[in-house]
Amino acid sequence: MGADYVLVVFGGMASFSGDDISKFLWMIRIAAGVYPQVKENDFFADGRYRIDEKASTTMKNCLMYRLIYNRFDESYNPRGDKDEEMGYDAVRKTQVGVKNIKLKHF
Repeated sequence: MGADYVLVVFGGMASFSGDDISKFLWMIRIAAGVYPQVKENDFFADGRYRIDEKASTTMKNCLMYRLIYNRFDESYNPRGDKDEEMGYDAVRKTQVGVKNIKLKHF
């Protein structure tokens, strides 16, 4: 598409609930209007939208998820406890489901 930059807004560290992952279902719905192969239900697990280890495979592999949570498990531990797992999303109140995300093109 000729873009030089991609901007994603993530509030999981700052408890900002108006971030892109919170609005992501609208992006899916808009895409589904143009690309019928995009199915909203593929992004749900257990009948709901999840970002933890129980997130759907489609969600875990989508670009938005991977951009938002890239290296997040290396950088955020809300309490600073050595025993607490890194990558806690303060908005969704859970640990991110995919660790060690590697991006190829970004």
